[in-house]
Amino acid sequence: MTSPGVPIRVRFAPSPTGMFHVGGARSALYNWATARQQGGTFVLRIEDTDAARNKPEWTEGIISALAAIGISTADPAFEGPYFQSQNADRHRKAAEQLLAAGRAYYCDCTREQVAERTGSEQLGYDGFCRDRGLAYEPGRAMRFRTPDEGQTVVVDLIRGTPSFPNSAIEDFVIARGDGSPVFLLANVVDDLDEGITEVIRGEEHLSNTPKQQLLWEALGATPPIWAHLPVIVNEKRQKLSKRRDKVALEDYLSEGYLPAAMVNYLMLLGWGPKDGVELRPYSELEELFRVEDVNNSSAFFDVRKLASFNGEYIRALTATDFVEACQPWLRSPRAPWAPEDFDASVFEQVAPLVQTRITVLGEVVDYVDFLFLPAPVHDEQSWSKAMKPGAADMLRGSRDALAGCDWRAADIQTALEGVAASLELKMGKAQAPVRVAVTGRTVGFPLFESLESLGRERTLSRLDAALAKLG
Repeated sequence: MTSPGVPIRVRFAPSPTGMFHVGGARSALYNWATARQQGGTFVLRIEDTDAARNKPEWTEGIISALAAIGISTADPAFEGPYFQSQNADRHRKAAEQLLAAGRAYYCDCTREQVAERTGSEQLGYDGFCRDRGLAYEPGRAMRFRTPDEGQTVVVDLIRGTPSFPNSAIEDFVIARGDGSPVFLLANVVDDLDEGITEVIRGEEHLSNTPKQQLLWEALGATPPIWAHLPVIVNEKRQKLSKRRDKVALEDYLSEGYLPAAMVNYLMLLGWGPKDGVELRPYSELEELFRVEDVNNSSAFFDVRKLASFNGEYIRALTATDFVEACQPWLRSPRAPWAPEDFDASVFEQVAPLVQTRITVLGEVVDYVDFLFLPAPVHDEQSWSKAMKPGAADMLRGSRDALAGCDWRAADIQTALEGVAASLELKMGKAQAPVRVAVTGRTVGFPLFESLESLGRERTLSRLDAALAKLG
């Protein structure tokens, strides 16, 4: 950890080149928890030097995504955002400083030339230009002169003290042929200028760390403490990939995963409270979290466990909060019903029954669409499953019984139980054709409450339509 008396400063440094990765969200949360619990500072730095791929909307998306998981620019612990592109002059000066100190040199070798000399493209640079004394010309890269002897020891809160022989670290490029510094140097200079004391980031950056640590030392500064988080993998134990897996935080939120549930789950990807209690508010997780307790083995992104978490969070909402949380889906232009056909009072009536059954808020539409559509959806699989021989008898009997009974769930249940008994059917089997005829689906909230909410006239009309379809 940071030396006593030194204020901790951590950073989150995403690139604005796409949607917000759940792995990035996990890293941000770990940095945020570390900063807040120690009275430190969380620095947001946008690494926007890839002009061809960067878009302003991606930067806005990063800030919005952070806010969604509780990392707010209004919090006293938050600083930034800073933009790496605005520090380009400082990056160049750092490269010149290394060159003047003899810690860097210009190189005009091509990859093909290096491969020809070494016999393989895999062996890395052979130091050919170290002592040629080349001056800058367009096309000549600048390389850092790594020590020939000794080792670079990385102090990592999660992985201990991995050691890297300097002889195995090639003289790596720190500035391109056009003079622009590369990521390795820019990243170090920004961390140095922003006073970063602890770098908490993904495991994929571990191989860069000895190079960056050498740069820190060559620039006359003390390297930060490092912490490299375990890689997040899918069910096949493959690293999460945006080409193969659903990885965007925005996608999960748009499906109806609650931000609080996402935060709870993401905090547990590689770490867990020592008491084993996983479902708990972020305030408790923040207090308990210690980056040195993070596991160094890969973390499995279990979507089923996330859904289970989300279901628990949904059920914990008050009735009012649940109704409010569902509004973006109920009033969406993509909802299958006409806006004027949606009845908020009807939804409020059935909301408690829906709340106990869904795991993501986006499922609410399929549970209540029959109430707001002129006719139920037609799901062929549900129809075929429910409309077996004898279904018409159950529908006819139900129509007759429901035409005259009191229109309360208990009375509807009594009426349908009477029909089922007269046909010698178990109630579970007897309900299926009625449910599909009225709601279009084989699953939903309790049938009797469904019919009560739909109303007698519409219920009877749908039973008649189903009977006509059965012939």
